[in-house]
Amino acid sequence: MADKGIYRDRDGGLTLNNRLLARQPVAQARKKLNFNFKSIRNGVDMPFLILIMVLLGFGVLMMFSASYAWGLNDAGDGYFYAKKQLLFAGIGICVMLFVSALDYHFFQNTAICYLFYIVMYGACIYAAFFGSATADASRWIDLGFVQFQPSELLKVAFIVIFAYIMAVNFPKFDNWKFCVVPFTVIMGLTVIVLGLQRHLSAVLIIGVIGVSMMFVSGMPAKTFWKFIGVLALVAALLLLLLILAGKFSYIQERINGWKNPEGDIQNSTWQTYNSLVAIGSGGWFGLGFGESRQKFLYLPEAQNDFVFAIICEELGFVGALVVVVLFVIFVLRGFYIAANAKDRFGMLVAAGITIQIGLQAFLNIMVASNSFPNTGISLPFFSYGGTALIIQLAEMGILLNISRQGHIKK
Repeated sequence: MADKGIYRDRDGGLTLNNRLLARQPVAQARKKLNFNFKSIRNGVDMPFLILIMVLLGFGVLMMFSASYAWGLNDAGDGYFYAKKQLLFAGIGICVMLFVSALDYHFFQNTAICYLFYIVMYGACIYAAFFGSATADASRWIDLGFVQFQPSELLKVAFIVIFAYIMAVNFPKFDNWKFCVVPFTVIMGLTVIVLGLQRHLSAVLIIGVIGVSMMFVSGMPAKTFWKFIGVLALVAALLLLLLILAGKFSYIQERINGWKNPEGDIQNSTWQTYNSLVAIGSGGWFGLGFGESRQKFLYLPEAQNDFVFAIICEELGFVGALVVVVLFVIFVLRGFYIAANAKDRFGMLVAAGITIQIGLQAFLNIMVASNSFPNTGISLPFFSYGGTALIIQLAEMGILLNISRQGHIKK
């Protein structure tokens, strides 16, 4: 019987999945769309689905409270952001159910996998040079009825293409040319286009996702550390280029604001300072739902990147702890789904998505509490934003499909 869990191969590699994965055929790509709508009703991973709906419901509720004053200010309607977020949530749930009925092996196809990545990469290049800019960061494409942020889908494409290459090249992992080289090229290209958008938070997230997926893929330990060495060298070169090009100043400004949030309250640290005021005002049990003071135009992006600060102010330490615990459970359940996936490709995709959502939540909370420099990271399921929410729920659909085909007790 195969032993499950993390184990070390003979060559020193680590993996989340069981030994059966190594014996399964590597390329199991489906050449056509394969839907099973009956599986929406049968075989649903109920604990994970309930967790998703709790996060979504709690998130929309707190986003509404955080956005009320800004809705009045921006559109003359306190329900402005809440109504739009509810619409996005409804669309996202439909997308989640649709994707959960789509066999995830559809993505384990060379043409589809690379086409998905290339299209999203091209959209990000377009956004970097011709997109809508906010605070000198050009990350959005104006579609008329909505602002589309292609970097959100690029994260998904990155996870899929990484998982695909790892699954295909796994038998050749003893040769660093089949793992270190392709992964370094793909990660380097992704980091460059995100750097052009001045999207440093996405650069950080992509880097951690890539390294983490390599770690759990079953790659030999010596090859993994070669990859880390090459990655560190590339990162150092990119940092040097930023300094020489005079593009490091705004990064240094963020770091200075992180070190001293009271250093420039009227300008660069206004947002961080008011976030800390909101968190400190909440105490143990908060001021009460809807009773935040900082959301009345004191805290910019209260409905977006800093919604966690409003949660702390209104629900206190207890409410903040609930949010943290929910995301911890999400990560644990996500890794459980990955560890019991049907095959290596499914395991890697599930692990990548779980790491992405968990990391974004962790970094957002750290930014709101000034434990990390302000990098503009949204809180999954809680922060306002149509593109992000719909894509996050689509990713949940992928995880649900992986869990249905996996070895999970229903």
